[in-house]
Amino acid sequence: MMGSQQQREEEGRAIRTPPDSIGGFESLHRLLEANLKPDVFQEVSRLLLGFNCGRPLEPISLPEAATSLSEEHDFDLQAFSFHADKELLRKERIVRVGLIQNSIVFPTTAHFADQKSGILQHVKHMVDAAGASGVNILCLQEAWMMPFAFCTREKRWCEFAEPVNGETTQFLQEFARKYNMVIINPILERDVNHGDTIWNTAVVIGNHGNIIGIHRKNHIPRVGDFNESTYYMEGNTGHPVFETSYGKIAINICYGRHHPLNWLAFGLNGAEIVFNPSATVGELSEPMWPIEARNAAIANSYFVASINRVGTETFPNPFTSGDGKPQHSDFGHFYGSSHISAPDASCTPSLSRYRDGLLVTEMDLNLCRQLKDKWGFRMTARYEIYAELLSKYLNPDFTPQVIVDPTMQKRE
Repeated sequence: MMGSQQQREEEGRAIRTPPDSIGGFESLHRLLEANLKPDVFQEVSRLLLGFNCGRPLEPISLPEAATSLSEEHDFDLQAFSFHADKELLRKERIVRVGLIQNSIVFPTTAHFADQKSGILQHVKHMVDAAGASGVNILCLQEAWMMPFAFCTREKRWCEFAEPVNGETTQFLQEFARKYNMVIINPILERDVNHGDTIWNTAVVIGNHGNIIGIHRKNHIPRVGDFNESTYYMEGNTGHPVFETSYGKIAINICYGRHHPLNWLAFGLNGAEIVFNPSATVGELSEPMWPIEARNAAIANSYFVASINRVGTETFPNPFTSGDGKPQHSDFGHFYGSSHISAPDASCTPSLSRYRDGLLVTEMDLNLCRQLKDKWGFRMTARYEIYAELLSKYLNPDFTPQVIVDPTMQKRE
């Protein structure tokens, strides 16, 4: 009897615990908060999340119009505020940023039109919550308007591609006008003016509903199930920074976060916030996720907004990749965990690992210049010596600068 009771209790816990949770919790931060004494938790948080201007990051309250949407449509909603030191000659430059992570709505076997419209209508509630929360700049995840089908190598998924001014841009332009909000719309782009070429693109929509410009993904992965070069190649837009009504922003799409020079280039062009819309899975990258963005924010003295897809997407036809694993039908679990990192090494707790979510973060952009003044990274960077090395490296006859210990040959 005791064995049966224990089995029932274990089965009950399994039912109550989502399979993609962290010990039954939506994030590492929530797990630690629930299991540590308050004073220990504060010290652990200081080490994991850092202090902003010498104190813990502050949560902020959101209006009932936003919180009720979160409860009704079951998405994670969190909000925090980054401060900067008060200055005598400059006013505060307060900007409120929103990040949306979303799962797909219908199975990947459903009609493509139903899949796309289902996602749009699902995400609409989170966009409305962002608008109700006073968000100035909103960013969605990479290719948010479709399943991340680039593991399959099947070309039929190209049907989701659309022009820069296509369906999802028009859909979001209405919200941009309604809420006076800049919106970053990462899509699978079909370049109708250049032979229907496919690109992985972020469309920047101005707060008046206008299209400010686009950026195309600079670095394309060829690792694990990420077979993206079957569909599109490296982008051709450089490292643009978009000067909006709320600040200078840039978009480092997904895999570009693994390339330090990519982060650097956006910083050299004057970015104050760099968004990283992504689609990445736990087995491949989860330990790297909280490190790379935070390091980029520190090294380049700007804010980094990291957005990741959430959920597990199963496809009708099994596929294989170059890693020797047996054929399988899903990419793995997209672990969400969207968050924002500040140039002073502080960062927000992350959104849920398995639920849709909206992260609202208020920030004072004055912090960017304050950290440049404090650390002097730009002044001490020695760009000229790296430019010289890179120039030499690009030559076919490049020889690495290696100094060999002359005693090695004698020992041999």
